Amino acid sequence: MTSKQILFNPFLKQNYSPEERSLQGWIVIFGFLLICLACYVGPTASLRLIYPIAAFVTAIFLYLRHPILYLGFTWWMWFLSALFTRLVDLQVGWDFTRQMLVAPYLVVFVSIATLFRYLPSAYRQGGLPFILAFAGVFYGFLIGLVHNQPVPVARSLLDWLTPLLFGFHLFINWRDYPSYRQNIQRTFLWCVLILGVYGIYQFVVAPEWDRYWLVKSLQTSSSGNPEPFGMRVWSTMHSIGPFGATMQAGLLLLFTRSGPLIFPASAAGYLSFLLAQTRTNWGGWLFGMIMIMGSVKARIQMRLITIILVMIVCVAPLLTIEPISSVVSKRVETFVNLQEDGSFRDRSSSYDRNLSVALSNTLGNGFGNTWKVNEKTGQIEVFVIDSGILDMFFTLGWFGAIPYLGGLILIIYQVFKYTESRFDSFLSAARAIGFTAFAQLIIGSGMLSIAGMILWGFLAMAMAAHKYYQHQGITTPNQSQGMTVINQRSIT
Repeated sequence: MTSKQILFNPFLKQNYSPEERSLQGWIVIFGFLLICLACYVGPTASLRLIYPIAAFVTAIFLYLRHPILYLGFTWWMWFLSALFTRLVDLQVGWDFTRQMLVAPYLVVFVSIATLFRYLPSAYRQGGLPFILAFAGVFYGFLIGLVHNQPVPVARSLLDWLTPLLFGFHLFINWRDYPSYRQNIQRTFLWCVLILGVYGIYQFVVAPEWDRYWLVKSLQTSSSGNPEPFGMRVWSTMHSIGPFGATMQAGLLLLFTRSGPLIFPASAAGYLSFLLAQTRTNWGGWLFGMIMIMGSVKARIQMRLITIILVMIVCVAPLLTIEPISSVVSKRVETFVNLQEDGSFRDRSSSYDRNLSVALSNTLGNGFGNTWKVNEKTGQIEVFVIDSGILDMFFTLGWFGAIPYLGGLILIIYQVFKYTESRFDSFLSAARAIGFTAFAQLIIGSGMLSIAGMILWGFLAMAMAAHKYYQHQGITTPNQSQGMTVINQRSIT
């Protein structure tokens, strides 16, 4: 008979049994879903207010009572909130304020309690990169209050702060790294399967709520025509960029898992990933896979090669079907002639125009500088900057960008020194995901929203893994196997 698993709640600083609290946690989650369903079939418009409030209350309960379920709930709020918003918009009309999309930010914001609790001791625990990044964000917030309108400043603060809060929360929970690792692996496995299947359905059928969203959000120029076989896939997310970043991370994580769902998830995931036509994320996935292959032991390399070959066998036949074949092949061909590609030219000209301006902006424009409230419609309009690096210097200036970017570079430097990746394939994958997300800052603001969650979250998990293995005294593969068994027996 095995004893109960005992984990640590860092905020309450007490142990808890996930098995004992699992039922009440799931009851609260299903209660949240039932409330949303009742509002959708009843007064649908009320869901725009109830959804974020109910999600926030649910997150508080899970954060205090069941931190593992809080982690999974947070990811799924990011994965599915945009789809729920589209369904409501189709029923009651377009909402310019995008009120429901605030829900994932509120769920993450609950973890600010971890920051308040552990910030004084963060430096001693190895959290200097987070301290630097928080300092940069705080500076941008203060400058934004001086120069910009309050509502855009608050909205921009959520974009910048929530990924940092989430990453810091994961890092502080290093004691329970094996459980958090397992939860993230399971969550992203189901994410790749569900989002992949829906993405294929979206491409083939073009549901009415997706077509309505595409037209109203003015994304037809970047996401295709609102008709079957005419749209670039963004699945349950709100645009192709977040979907590409999520699938890139999820598909890399599949290399760290085994089980019967791996191959159907791979088939659906890779096909929808290709149909999204996000070349940056294709390159990120390829680079990440090479990083994983180069950092693990030969035995794990052989297993990964086998998985890749099986995935190719699963996906290749699907790519011969029209119009899937022509859509993917046309996008792949643009790699050969990048100079003639419109998107590449636009990004290059953006750099030419804005680089010197951004680097000469010493104080920065502060949060809210890329947001403006339209006085006639009340809609928050976003001015997109096609570079995370440029966005940092425009927004934070030198005084904010140096500590923020310095914190990121310091984490990258640290995680590349970790030798535990030789026997922990998840650590290797987390490091690859974090590094490729960081590299993509050159051509996108990947430190914000769900992309920022992936960037900071997986780098934080790599740091948590290293701290956990250090605490356990695990330094070699053989030691890892023995110590893992001992540790699992001691807490289960």
